[in-house]
Amino acid sequence: MNHPSAAPRQIAIIGPTASGKSDVAMAFAASEPTVEIVAVDAMQVYRGMDIGTAKPTANDRAAVRHHCVDLVDPSESFTVADFQADARVALAAIADRDGIAVLVAGTGLYLTAVIDDLTLPGEWPQVRAGLDAELASGTTPAQLHARLAVIDPAAAARIEPGNDRRIIRALEVCLGSGRPFSSFGPGTGAYPPIATMQIGLRWPRDVLARRIEERVHSMIANGLVDEVRGLLQRTPGLSRTARQALGYKELIEAIEDRCSLDQAVADVVVRTRQFAVRQERWFRRDPRIRWVDISHDAVAEALPVVQRELA
Repeated sequence: MNHPSAAPRQIAIIGPTASGKSDVAMAFAASEPTVEIVAVDAMQVYRGMDIGTAKPTANDRAAVRHHCVDLVDPSESFTVADFQADARVALAAIADRDGIAVLVAGTGLYLTAVIDDLTLPGEWPQVRAGLDAELASGTTPAQLHARLAVIDPAAAARIEPGNDRRIIRALEVCLGSGRPFSSFGPGTGAYPPIATMQIGLRWPRDVLARRIEERVHSMIANGLVDEVRGLLQRTPGLSRTARQALGYKELIEAIEDRCSLDQAVADVVVRTRQFAVRQERWFRRDPRIRWVDISHDAVAEALPVVQRELA
């Protein structure tokens, strides 16, 4: 691939949860000492949310410099714009050191905000609070999505009807600004030329489903329930966003005696698989991604592609 001569050396390794993105990035870093890793994950920004977000381990972070993890406490609000600003600082610092930035990306919107330099709209807290109150009082995400479809059909078409966080954000911007959410910047449906090479890891659906189940049970065995219980005991408590994180939301239900632990774990598996499908749909729309079909070993099959692209 021919990169613009002035472009920073950076590559994004993309894929759904449990696809092996971090393993590929760490293997590449072992072969190239100038690599620094930028975690592009909406939940790894929260301190203390380690096991359930599959955050890089202490050993990984000691071996390779990581960015955009442990940025805020889980009681705090953290937006796409906040992430965009932090990622820009990290990428500029890596470029100043003449390093290679490897973006390990599971959160599509966060990646788009960085590599496509999205112009992000402001915030209208009172509008958002009203929408949150509607949701809490019984209005369903599907009903809010139908409202969004009336005032901004382009945005609604790109948001899953069950994704309440993104629906509320889009409605907040529409109602607060008086402009369609989809009118800000080029939008997430535009795919202009960029300097960042994107490598996607694509597993057979049934194999990925098994990997997700194994990962969830490994997280439970490694202490995820105690991690969630400890977070709930903190003062102040978890923010709304942190409480909705996969694995945490379901285990909170069990810890607060609204379901059994076995049911909560089963729910984590099902919802994580559903989340992986949504991730794949998001990334599949981007024609700039080079996909690597993985059959059994993400590192062995994808690492040579990464190395060739940045040779």
